[in-house]
Amino acid sequence: MATNLLRPSWAKLDSHELRILLGERIGGPGQFDRERTGSDCFHLPLARTTCRVILAYRGRQIVRVEPGEAFDAAQWDRIAEEIETTVLAGPIKVGREYSFSGYRVQGSWRGERSGVQILPPHPDAPRAPCESAEHPFILEFPVQVSELWPLTNHRRMREHRNLTLLLNTLLANRTNLQPRRSSHLWAAFNVESGSPEVRWAQSFFNAPLGECIRDAVSPLPTERLEEINADKYFTEVRGIDGRGLRVPTDLDESICGYQQLHPDRRVEFNRAAFWLDVSSRQWTISMSASFAALVSAVEALINKRGRGSTERFRDFLERYAPGASLEARRGEMYDLRSGILHGRELITMDEDCAFGWDPSWWNEQELQRELWTLTRTAVRNWLGDPPPT
Repeated sequence: MATNLLRPSWAKLDSHELRILLGERIGGPGQFDRERTGSDCFHLPLARTTCRVILAYRGRQIVRVEPGEAFDAAQWDRIAEEIETTVLAGPIKVGREYSFSGYRVQGSWRGERSGVQILPPHPDAPRAPCESAEHPFILEFPVQVSELWPLTNHRRMREHRNLTLLLNTLLANRTNLQPRRSSHLWAAFNVESGSPEVRWAQSFFNAPLGECIRDAVSPLPTERLEEINADKYFTEVRGIDGRGLRVPTDLDESICGYQQLHPDRRVEFNRAAFWLDVSSRQWTISMSASFAALVSAVEALINKRGRGSTERFRDFLERYAPGASLEARRGEMYDLRSGILHGRELITMDEDCAFGWDPSWWNEQELQRELWTLTRTAVRNWLGDPPPT
């Protein structure tokens, strides 16, 4: 068997980070050689006589790194030293990037334990002209850095995404980030003039940020975000009321709970948070897809097996959102989701057959609202009491 260059001490080395490092240090673009090594191996920088290392994958994980025909032992020693001294043991600094809230962010907030900060946007940042909009704010968060900028930036972008989706579950209204795959759409400009100009536009945001990696968190502005008692937060902060973003008193504790999750549990939570975000994004396109995404958010956190999927769904909501909905309604939610994903049903609105308060449309709309509340509640409660590993 060929030598595995991965060391036991690198057990916590993320495969995506290793791929970035090897791509930068060894080069690319990389090549498959299916005749000799099959489809689960990738050769850098190319295959056969120019190959220096072979990356063997199992699923998404790199499980072996083997020397190729052009292997350079001295180069690998330098890479190994970099992994041990800067990749796995780099200092913690502060990453920064723009996120967006359904409320204007007019003050600041600091999590003393988590190291996360919410700051108002730069004075020269674009502002939405109405309250019902995506309002920019600067999110600061701890990030481990290395001497390789592409790797550090990958970590910064990953942590920004994960924390933004976490805040989407912990804060009222919606918290989101701009998608990396931007889209184009027809848009109306100068609507308030009464004669809007229609243009083909790209979804895009850009604003002054300053350093995206800093040694320490930014000084807080004088104005602070209002904190609401955690038990009353989601009942008091509802709708667009012009008062701006407010946060629950246990926000720092909740973020710390996320940061301290076992890696396997964190992966599950990240999937659930992703589907919650997808549900919001899909709302204007397909109510059916939005509804199914909510059920997927719940299923991402159900790690026990056995029994039927409907029973597991009901049991999970009963544990993490007890009393919020009758058992029969939980079953009805899952049945509707199954019909959607198996191609048997669409929610009435997606068929352009929704009229006023007709029973079928009204019931589906109520199911969507109930499931949205149930899912967000259950995800937050799961974070406070995750299952053992």
